[in-house]
Amino acid sequence: MKRIDLPPVWLAFCALGVWLSRGIWTAGTAVTVGIGTALIVLGVVMMAIAVVTMARRHTTVIPHREPSALVSHGIFAWSRNPIYLADAIVLVGLCLRWQAPLGLLLVPVFIWWIARHFIVAEEARLRAAFGTAFAHYVQRTRRWL
Repeated sequence: MKRIDLPPVWLAFCALGVWLSRGIWTAGTAVTVGIGTALIVLGVVMMAIAVVTMARRHTTVIPHREPSALVSHGIFAWSRNPIYLADAIVLVGLCLRWQAPLGLLLVPVFIWWIARHFIVAEEARLRAAFGTAFAHYVQRTRRWL
């Protein structure tokens, strides 16, 4: 089950929900479509930067694995969870791009689920592995923004 219990799978489920919500109510303009596209691109770029940053430190991006390094520089100096933040930005972008305003209701649900289901456990592993260094990181860097 852990093989499919990954944040991109939950993002895909939410994206499907956004797509299906179009059948209930569609609203938007060329401006919202453009903003949505920009947010999707921003989210994907953020993800790529975070993954490259983690790869350079030789640590995992897989949530259920043990971290081998505490990454607190670069994009991780702005957010402790830039990949999850990027996922949420992509989800908002999809809502705007697909002109699916009801889909925006899924964004806080997605954020809540990711925080509860992944972040709490990840932070416990980081706290256990890196102790004081992680505590200092938590004090200076917010979870999302």
